[in-house]
Amino acid sequence: MRVLVVGAGAIGSFYGGKLAQAGAEVSVVCRSDYEVVKEKGYNIESILGDFHFKPHKVLKSAEEFEDNPDFLLVTLKVLPEIDPVKLIAPAVKNGTTIMLLQNGVDIEKPVANAFPDNQLISGLAFICVNRVASGEVRHLDYGRLVIGVYPRGTSEETKTLAEYFNRAGILCKEDSDILKARWQKLIWNAPFNPISVLGGGIDTETILEQEEMALLVRRVMEEVRAIAASEGHILDESVVDQNINDTVKMEPYKTSMLLDYEAKRPMEVEAILGNAIRIARKNGIFACHMQTLYALLKSVDNKNRRLSG
Repeated sequence: MRVLVVGAGAIGSFYGGKLAQAGAEVSVVCRSDYEVVKEKGYNIESILGDFHFKPHKVLKSAEEFEDNPDFLLVTLKVLPEIDPVKLIAPAVKNGTTIMLLQNGVDIEKPVANAFPDNQLISGLAFICVNRVASGEVRHLDYGRLVIGVYPRGTSEETKTLAEYFNRAGILCKEDSDILKARWQKLIWNAPFNPISVLGGGIDTETILEQEEMALLVRRVMEEVRAIAASEGHILDESVVDQNINDTVKMEPYKTSMLLDYEAKRPMEVEAILGNAIRIARKNGIFACHMQTLYALLKSVDNKNRRLSG
């Protein structure tokens, strides 16, 4: 199985490395760490066991990939200035299955519309993993994947991917309703990512230790449930307590959004909050807590972008 990973940061290198462990031929497109990765590959410190991942090919762009990928794994940040269609188009061939392993809701349409003849798999990673230096990745907790055909269903390709990931020790489940699964993941992302930044740079443990913060987390989660329901995706009431209890048990974790903020990188404001807010407005759902987080986070992100040039 031939795989090309586009956007090989922490997520892409970890899961690309796991596919390689399972026997896939995995190449990567990476820019910021290109020289280090080309020479040395990735060193990945993981709770599942440390490992080294030396990609088959290390490229600066998808245009350099001369083979036909069976799977094109997209792990780019979901940002307005990043056009995934433009970045992956040169490598998309007849028979290439595209898999988006990204945060947020309502993110698949541009790729689905651009490549109607290619199967599109939408994927969710439930993982705490960070890039700590060039070619250095630290996997702190979790790691399971949920994948499904967009907009609905499973296929031989989702089955193949699940088999490869499971072979490498990554629990990967197929879900025929991947859009509902995206809303389920947003239950966690919508409160914890923004609050970690707006709360002054705090980890998950610190958020839940503070009574008012913990209450805000719960209110945001309830709003996500309401917005999801307005789209026909009914999430059980227990999902709120389950996410909070799971977070209490896990290692204190700096969210990916907080790490981006501290590094003066753009944050995934629209994918994690903006898209959901727009759906809420369209469907007449009042989500005052999410709207407040969104307005404040946009302001912080804009300032961060100006300071970083």
